[in-house]
Amino acid sequence: MVERIYLLEEGAYLTRKGEVLVVMKGTEKLDEIPAADLKRLVLVGRASMTGPVLDFLISNRVDTVFLTPTGRFRASILLDDPGHVRLRVRQYRLMQDGIFQVNTARLIVVRKLENQQRLLLKRAESLPTKQEIREASLKIEALKRRLLDKEDLDIEFVRGTEGAASRIFYSVFGLLIKNRAFSFTGRNKRPPLDPVNALLSFVYTLFTNEVMSAVKARGLDPYLGALHTPHHGTPALVCDLVEEWRSTAESFILTIINRRHVTTDDFIYSRRPESPVLMTPKFMKALIHSYEKFVGGKGKGRRSTASIRWEIYRRVRSFVNYLEDPKTGF
Repeated sequence: MVERIYLLEEGAYLTRKGEVLVVMKGTEKLDEIPAADLKRLVLVGRASMTGPVLDFLISNRVDTVFLTPTGRFRASILLDDPGHVRLRVRQYRLMQDGIFQVNTARLIVVRKLENQQRLLLKRAESLPTKQEIREASLKIEALKRRLLDKEDLDIEFVRGTEGAASRIFYSVFGLLIKNRAFSFTGRNKRPPLDPVNALLSFVYTLFTNEVMSAVKARGLDPYLGALHTPHHGTPALVCDLVEEWRSTAESFILTIINRRHVTTDDFIYSRRPESPVLMTPKFMKALIHSYEKFVGGKGKGRRSTASIRWEIYRRVRSFVNYLEDPKTGF
């Protein structure tokens, strides 16, 4: 049973033969994949598909996402479900309420900051720099307390707090890397300029896709959120709800690096300004395989025994309940 397909081969395209998707490159057949249970298709780079495949994806409501070669989100096939009109009307109404918006944004940021602290303290235990990391965690704690205690709250204060906490977090993130072949001196993106930032951007995108699938499954409008400003083409609600999962993504990346499941040879460097560093196709396949085991497996070593993917769906369901009754929180 195949539920998720990642098409990574440069220049490959999908054709359809009944209930089977065929991966082709030129006239060469690379693979055949049973598609009856397919739930998500991710096409990376210049991979493409034929019209019959597109018809199949739409008819079977398969989540389909297009990523750039660097892993940035490019587009998705967004299928509306007319059965969630009442929920969306409530979402639109509540998000236009300034008090509700700012309180929701505060909840999102507080949870993100708590997860940042948890990651820093857990990873710092065996490190000689643990005192510096603990001090960073205390600074994040102070920001969180100020955010919780502030009464005359506005959305810019919430966003500013989130930004300040992220700067503190990234200022010590490099100290969590034990593999000396890799270093991290700060967050950069669009495009990422070094291997660690390339990993961060790619895995953040994978988690964003997970949240997008859950948001669509629950019938929410992914483009109207609280913390992030709605922009053309930006799924603001998805960006909101993925914030609490960034520390999970970062933990996965640290494990990959520190256990030496990645080397500097797994990256390609170029002078092209749009993609100065890329993962090799071979490593990207291995990374996605590890990622699928990480998010789809049982919660070994975590507080929950459920898979991360299931927990993401549960959290989005909790947000739906919050829209129905804001007093419950989420």
